[in-house]
Amino acid sequence: MRVIELSIYPVKSTRPRGLDRARVERSGLAGDRRWAVVAPDGEPITARHCRALFTVTASSTPDGGLLLTAPGAPDLAVPQPEPAHTVPVGFMNLDRAAPGGDAAEAWLTATLGRPARLVWLADPAARAVPIDLGGQPGDVHHLGDTAPVHLVTLGSLRRLDDWIAETAVERGEELPEPLEVGRFRANVVIDGSPAFAEDDWKRLRVGAVDFRVMGPCGRCVMTTIDPRSRAGGKEPIRTLARHRRWDGWAWFGIQLVPETLGEIAVGDPVTVLP
Repeated sequence: MRVIELSIYPVKSTRPRGLDRARVERSGLAGDRRWAVVAPDGEPITARHCRALFTVTASSTPDGGLLLTAPGAPDLAVPQPEPAHTVPVGFMNLDRAAPGGDAAEAWLTATLGRPARLVWLADPAARAVPIDLGGQPGDVHHLGDTAPVHLVTLGSLRRLDDWIAETAVERGEELPEPLEVGRFRANVVIDGSPAFAEDDWKRLRVGAVDFRVMGPCGRCVMTTIDPRSRAGGKEPIRTLARHRRWDGWAWFGIQLVPETLGEIAVGDPVTVLP
């Protein structure tokens, strides 16, 4: 098994940034989801309900800030916020974050068509991984939903494509195009494993970095939105719910917690550990 893709999302729910190499920190891949967009009351805004976020590209700058770009909008450089100044936010296990400033707020409000504020997680160790979702004391993560690192396998995606095609045939529907792996917004994509072999993995070594498997990833409606066209549909949730549903969720991919630190790269071998 080998790594075939690495991605980070500098701002949660915006476009991915593909990488050749990534630094693994306790809280996840460096630069991944340290920023997010929230409403004026601090509640997170994600592409689940604001698809315009899929048009936003965020790139880290050498000073620790961001460069925001979007079609039809001027580029905006956002400096790293002052960590001591915070505003209320409504993330699980996190109630305050540093605001990105008035210029970022105005830019996002105009680009998304709704009041929006940019916030930054100043301390990457400030947000605990929920214990009831597989975290252990000391596990921390950025502003992703529940875990530091998210991994999917190409073997499982191919099996899912087959299932979706079977569903379409049964229902007399036109055969869909294979799903892009980007729909699942994973940090790490690997190839070379049988479909859904990851259900039984407990620990992994990626390159020279070890990870503990927290468990599978419950999928939401966001996977039914094409990130390029922003069109919605029924798949893959319809078919996942048929083949991979338990405990009230449709499952695809796994969530990881780093056990050691270091660097991983596209092409690295992946080994299942005892």
